[in-house]
Amino acid sequence: MGFGIFLRAELGLAPLTVSSYLGDLKLWSEFLDGRGRTVLDATREDMQALMEHLLGHGMDSRSIARKLSALRRFYRYLLLEKAIEYDPTLDVDTPKQWKVLPKALSEEETTALVESPRAVSDSRLSKALALRDRAMLEVLYAGALRVSELVDVRVEDTKLDAGCMMVRGKGDKERIVPLGAPAQAAVRDYLRQARPVLAGRRTSPHLFLAQGGHKLTRTRIWMIVDLASKAAGRHASPHMLRHSAATHMVARGADLRTVQTVLGHADIATTQIYTHVALDHLQKVYAEHHPRARRHKAEPPEPQA
Repeated sequence: MGFGIFLRAELGLAPLTVSSYLGDLKLWSEFLDGRGRTVLDATREDMQALMEHLLGHGMDSRSIARKLSALRRFYRYLLLEKAIEYDPTLDVDTPKQWKVLPKALSEEETTALVESPRAVSDSRLSKALALRDRAMLEVLYAGALRVSELVDVRVEDTKLDAGCMMVRGKGDKERIVPLGAPAQAAVRDYLRQARPVLAGRRTSPHLFLAQGGHKLTRTRIWMIVDLASKAAGRHASPHMLRHSAATHMVARGADLRTVQTVLGHADIATTQIYTHVALDHLQKVYAEHHPRARRHKAEPPEPQA
């Protein structure tokens, strides 16, 4: 019985699904060919290499998981047919089990990105947009905000005298996030010089506005961050600014409970991933400050008379 027939008859899969699974098998066969192997003598290391190859080429974890599922069924079939004795899909983690570390900008890259907005002309509108974009980028990084949280921030939520802002996160949970001096100054400039220009005659409760007083969209904020990231010389997203803020706080010695509060994580286990992101810096600090981090160099032996 062929594998395609097995999928249809034994597992009851639809023809389209069968066709997709057979395409996954072709991909696997071609990948193995490049490694000098066949589907019959493939190893677990080959399977893991394929998963990493797909992830490295931008395939999302759901698609990778489906391909792994197809190959698991293929090797189950080969075992039933007694064509192999070893299943290379055994003990291969699904993408949901992978610990993918969030990407973060360096402090220098972040500074270049946040400070990049410039007016493209001398018009009032151009200057207002530049001030708005600078304030938004400062707030995104200062408060480690999600895009959805930035979109919904209201003027009344912004307490510049107290150096903080109230945001509404996942599950409509409210939290207070701090705003450093640069963010406070940027928001003040925006409120005083730019927001009235953008609002026009329209009244809006939202802090950051599009031209005409309309509420900014998530898509527009992504575009603004993407444009600003060119100054950093590296593609960045709003969520990367959030990850960068957390990484930089941990790297500079912030305790995880504080970082958890700023990010609005319900479980500190989610926050703990930033200890891995900042590991290089932590190891350097440890080596410099822990009394037994480094072995003393052995004294050279005294010359014999």
